[in-house]
Amino acid sequence: MFALGIAILFLAVVCGLAARGTLPLGVAALYLTASFAAAVAYSIDKSSARSGAWRTPERSLHVLALIGGWPGALAAQRIFRHKSRKPSFRFAFWVTVALNCAALVWFWWNLLGLP
Repeated sequence: MFALGIAILFLAVVCGLAARGTLPLGVAALYLTASFAAAVAYSIDKSSARSGAWRTPERSLHVLALIGGWPGALAAQRIFRHKSRKPSFRFAFWVTVALNCAALVWFWWNLLGLP
């Protein structure tokens, strides 16, 4: 439940900053869209894992997280109980979260000139 709260809080802050004009609306739209896509991808992958069908490559899940879908991916990991136990996947996932957040901070400070 804590992870779901973090995901929702992050998205709420990004949307709030966009609503205030501190971040471009496109940034909030990117996070919301990528988060939705990531959650859907996790859901499909979980369903495929249960049925023995073709699986979504882990690399694809990490790319979705890296481009801004990590809040949706984090929520989906908890909701579907999927990809939440494998240490190598979890490590790579948190690296993508850190890289994405670092890129957001860099964008905010350097391109937008904000403190």
